[in-house]
Amino acid sequence: MDVELRHLRAFAEVARQQSFTRAAEKLAITQPALTRTVQQLETALRVRLFNRSSRHVELTNVGDSFLAQVERVLNELDRAMSALSQQVSIRLGFSWLMPDPWAQLTVSEFERTSGSTVNLVRTDDPIQALQRHAIDVALVRGGVRSSAPVKTVHLFDEPRVAVACAAKSEVSRLDEVDWADVPRWPLVENVVSGATGHWSWAPGKGPRDVIETANYDEWVESVAANRGIGVAPTVGVRRINHPGVTFVPLVNAPPVPVELAYLPHMQELLLRRFIDVAIAAVHR
Repeated sequence: MDVELRHLRAFAEVARQQSFTRAAEKLAITQPALTRTVQQLETALRVRLFNRSSRHVELTNVGDSFLAQVERVLNELDRAMSALSQQVSIRLGFSWLMPDPWAQLTVSEFERTSGSTVNLVRTDDPIQALQRHAIDVALVRGGVRSSAPVKTVHLFDEPRVAVACAAKSEVSRLDEVDWADVPRWPLVENVVSGATGHWSWAPGKGPRDVIETANYDEWVESVAANRGIGVAPTVGVRRINHPGVTFVPLVNAPPVPVELAYLPHMQELLLRRFIDVAIAAVHR
């Protein structure tokens, strides 16, 4: 029989605890299973590693010498595994403000439980970056408007809560804006990765005038320049800090779906773990 890693870890834990009962608790296995594992190791090595009695367990001279070597092996293995996990990462792409505290909870919990890292990648077009393999997973608002062969996982719906407008515009003087009235004004939309655009209304119901922008910065500056109005979620109201932009409460607006998009068969195990953590963070 070949000696396996489980045999060495079982032996080392019994030696540390000087008890099969306590070692079994530490290893989260049953005591009979632990006893069999140690016996298998002794059979394979053809030596007795422990002197057992009804009251205590102690190493034999051979076992004591073997323990020092086993601990060196296990320590080296743990260091190698730790170094490897730090080299493995998930690249999370996003185009503009990530939802909080979801993003912080997801990143910290994934890194804590996996030993891997999350690299945050700001990109104007997360889906295109996904196709180029520049990122592993993309945060997408408003659905994937692409024929790309990507899979999506729905996280939550983000409320549209405000109209973004120029600080000195006529809209800024209103107490609130109804979703049905948004098409009265030119709409500034991020056509690449925005969450609200002419596609957000049924055909013929949306804004007549659309100011197209290609990224978040262009969108903010166009609103500030009074080219039109934009629609913002809660995170935008809290974190867009532009002196030329103000917010008016928006009512009766449908929420925006927030999803993770990814390519199938890429980093499957690690990505599946990341997605599980991301979904769990929604409910924390």
